[in-house]
Amino acid sequence: MAKKTPKRFPKEIYEAELLRLQGELVQLQEWVKATGTRVVVIFEGRDAAGKGGAIKRVTENLNPRVARIVALPAPTERQKTQWYFQRYVEHLPAAGEIVLMDRSWYNRAGVERVMGFCTPEEYKRFLRQCPVFEEMLVEDGILLRKYWFSVSPQEQEKRFRERLTNPLKQWKLSPMDLESISRWDDYSQAKDDMLVHTDTEVSPWTIVESEDKRRSRLNMIAHLLDSIPWQPVPQQVLTIPERPKGRGYVRPPRELAREVPDHASTLLA
Repeated sequence: MAKKTPKRFPKEIYEAELLRLQGELVQLQEWVKATGTRVVVIFEGRDAAGKGGAIKRVTENLNPRVARIVALPAPTERQKTQWYFQRYVEHLPAAGEIVLMDRSWYNRAGVERVMGFCTPEEYKRFLRQCPVFEEMLVEDGILLRKYWFSVSPQEQEKRFRERLTNPLKQWKLSPMDLESISRWDDYSQAKDDMLVHTDTEVSPWTIVESEDKRRSRLNMIAHLLDSIPWQPVPQQVLTIPERPKGRGYVRPPRELAREVPDHASTLLA
């Protein structure tokens, strides 16, 4: 049964609440730094389900030295011979860091299984090892959060068509994305099988309904903030010092330096 498309969330309320939540994300970041906490947030879901937009809103005002986005390309020939989780381990956070994974080791449970990029034996091994691997991460103190962005086939196709005609979004569309249309049921079964094996008490999945991107972003960010026991960290009070008097140094003429052309002025002509 097709999902009922919700009424689009009002833009004014969305922007106001997003700004408030982003302010709390900045406070969360300071708490992570101060306490040496390690956080991993996994973003998975259908193609065009809104993962990238949610990640963008989460990190928009954060320090990139604290909050890193990990979006790995296809594995190299050498990486294909490694333990499957090995290339992800090197991207895990150190103390005081947040890592947001734009897709993750769950590629094996989704696209690799559906497209035949892994063998049945490799897939079964993943399902056995993944809960153990994640339990080890949590046992070591990493705060692991896993979000699955869900979208209907109608909304997915609508977003694909928008990307196809928008020059700024065409890079988001690939033949692999379009393949997901004809393999919708295969991906649905892969997702359901994945949840059976990896939605555990230690490392649960949280589903994000993303028919309306505004709602999904607010819901996901609010849940993330509520799921971590952060506290506001007192900030050092800073004052801007008075600028000292110059010591007589004369700078060389600006004409000697290469300056970016004033493109903006051409727009006013």
